[in-house]
Amino acid sequence: MLEKVLYPTDFSDASKKALDYIKQLKQAGIKEVVVLHVIDEREIDAIFQHSAVRFEDIVRSIRAEAKKEMGAVERELGKNGFTVKVRIERGIPFQIILAVEEEEDVSAIVIGSHGKTNIKEMLLGSVSEKVIRKSKKPVLVVKR
Repeated sequence: MLEKVLYPTDFSDASKKALDYIKQLKQAGIKEVVVLHVIDEREIDAIFQHSAVRFEDIVRSIRAEAKKEMGAVERELGKNGFTVKVRIERGIPFQIILAVEEEEDVSAIVIGSHGKTNIKEMLLGSVSEKVIRKSKKPVLVVKR
């Protein structure tokens, strides 16, 4: 039975669509949603190398924006009767998603098929594809 799901989001259109599916899954018995946003260390490094801004300031700015977006997701899920846990982590997205899957002992993962950086993604987003291959739990992939 699905009671607790992991919802990794990068705030892309596909991940917003996945949120709509989670709301519909309330009728299937889902009670709790762990909302996860991963600040991709590789992107921070790329920004830092091409910017005069301090590394800590870049991270602080990205975290503040993520916190704002996560607050909106948390409120929306809360209005729909879910217990919500919000996590903002830093690292390689698919690795963090898989680690949180285990830490939180979720029943399933609900993820968008493509993230914001889909220029390099041909058929399926690289993060969602790796999560599908390596996850120990069922993964619901929502197309954009």
